Amino acid sequence: MPAPPTPEFWARRGFLSSLLQPLAWSYAAGAAARQRWTRPERLPLPVVCVGNAVAGGAGKTPVVLSLAARLRRRGRSVHILSRGYGGSVAGPLRVDPARHGAAEIGDEPLLLAEMAPTWVARDRVAGGRAALADGAALLLLDDGFQNPRLVKDLSLLVIDGSYGFGNGRILPAGPLREALAAGLVRADAAVLMGEDRAGIAARLRGKPLLRARLVPDAAERFAGKPVIAFAGIGRPAKFFDTLEGTGAHIVARHGFADHHRYGEAELSRLAAEADASGAALVTTAKDAARLQPGWRARIDVLKVAVLWENEAMLDRLLERVASG
Repeated sequence: MPAPPTPEFWARRGFLSSLLQPLAWSYAAGAAARQRWTRPERLPLPVVCVGNAVAGGAGKTPVVLSLAARLRRRGRSVHILSRGYGGSVAGPLRVDPARHGAAEIGDEPLLLAEMAPTWVARDRVAGGRAALADGAALLLLDDGFQNPRLVKDLSLLVIDGSYGFGNGRILPAGPLREALAAGLVRADAAVLMGEDRAGIAARLRGKPLLRARLVPDAAERFAGKPVIAFAGIGRPAKFFDTLEGTGAHIVARHGFADHHRYGEAELSRLAAEADASGAALVTTAKDAARLQPGWRARIDVLKVAVLWENEAMLDRLLERVASG
């Protein structure tokens, strides 16, 4: 099932957020108990985790892709492990983009499998063991920061510079997956995506801070082009802003829930709107992974990559686990 849209009230405190506080306290207690009482298992290979402090998109998957590329250049046999959110398969299953679709394994694993061998497993320990048996020398977790089942050798917390921690409250009163202080204790470093517009650096308590931003690939091809943009990601507005930054003329914007599965009628309406406007349909790489091949060929994709500002610090962190 697709994730519900990110509630607007998560960005600020108000009546509804306060009304949900008792449920948030219960959620926080459960999350804390899980961390305290779960005994993590150490696998005989380094484990690097890339996670979020909040529900919704922060740029985690592009960071995983970037790290996988850097680690592979070091000669390490990197395998990626994902829960496969939105897919029906429990795993462990090694992703084959030629055979598997988003309905089975989720959209993110299809993107990750283009970079490195990728596994889908709801049981992270079982997934890690499967990757190890298949020749992995280093395991890269796409999400799983709040999952205590595996010992992590390096944990990076990805934070959206414009959204930050929202209203600072825990689900469902706010976007936080756990108490921020507890999460920061387990993080080895934070990755700040984009400009710090939410005072994030001041709240990290001296935690190493990596600065990065998402840059569009082949952006010049969109300059001056009329487009109708649609996206089913955590925060569609981020995609629209990035696309607008390429110089594209956005005729219309359509935001959907994260991991939204597009129906035939829905896509036909978007295509008819584009035809009537003389515009091209444009979406994200993650959304394109959920489209049928016929539609994928008709819709343009804006891909993004991570540009690191302090690569030396990143390399020092990776050296802890990738040396040898």
